[in-house]
Amino acid sequence: MQGLAYQKCWRAGLVFGILAAFLSLPQDSLAWGRNAHRLIINKAVDTLPADLRDLRAFFEFNRNILAQHVTDPLDGLAKNPAEKRNNFIALDKYGRFPFEGLPRSYKAAVTKFGKIKLDANGLLPWQIGVYSEKLTEALKAGRWDEARLDAAILAHYVAQAHDPFSTTDNSDGRLSGQPGINDRFGGTLIDRYSSFFPMRPNDASLISDPTDHAFDACLSAHRWLESILLADRNALRGENSYTDTYYDHFYNEAGAILIRQISDAATDVGSFWLTAWNNAGRPTLPH
Repeated sequence: MQGLAYQKCWRAGLVFGILAAFLSLPQDSLAWGRNAHRLIINKAVDTLPADLRDLRAFFEFNRNILAQHVTDPLDGLAKNPAEKRNNFIALDKYGRFPFEGLPRSYKAAVTKFGKIKLDANGLLPWQIGVYSEKLTEALKAGRWDEARLDAAILAHYVAQAHDPFSTTDNSDGRLSGQPGINDRFGGTLIDRYSSFFPMRPNDASLISDPTDHAFDACLSAHRWLESILLADRNALRGENSYTDTYYDHFYNEAGAILIRQISDAATDVGSFWLTAWNNAGRPTLPH
């Protein structure tokens, strides 16, 4: 009887802990807007090597399908709020940059910190590793419809890894007294100025370790946080609200960072696609 009572208490405690972890997730952790994701995935197709005609043709032909499904994780949030944990990682919950105390192996990280803490602080780089493998397996097996969907969702998570506000506990600016800065940076600036972006993504290249590469992308994005926060404060100086003047000043100070992150995201999306196809044995793809 005591053993049964202990099991019930343990299960109740586990459920409570998981629920608490989900409730503690940053409430606005998805900073890139829909236009950003569609811009990135469209540019990613253009990064694929022109000499790999079969691969390039497959993604060119499916460009509209990819753009349609790249926001599926956003659309699924209402039905599955726990999906938020896959879209960010609060690196600053693990000490100081470069956060060497956080193992890049998911198994090692669970052993060190426990699953509840990892869920609460986000799983983004590991989710990229999971979907990289899913796309590889779908391509290897010739499951083309599944591959198209996996490629779009993988692109979503890879893009998230390049969003500085997906790498921090200050995901919506609440900790620095700048609420909504993630949406202003990753949404409004893109909606207002993307037609002027001088984007020049690099050519896609092979990635040796998808999860490790995803961690590097998150670290690189995280470095820009203080510069963006400062640009926001400077742009708001003398303004009573987020006016056209504010956005012009904010873009003048933070636009180069934004363009760099969007361009790097497109390069990496193409690189993850190329790597999955290569690891699948370079199958002949339908057009």
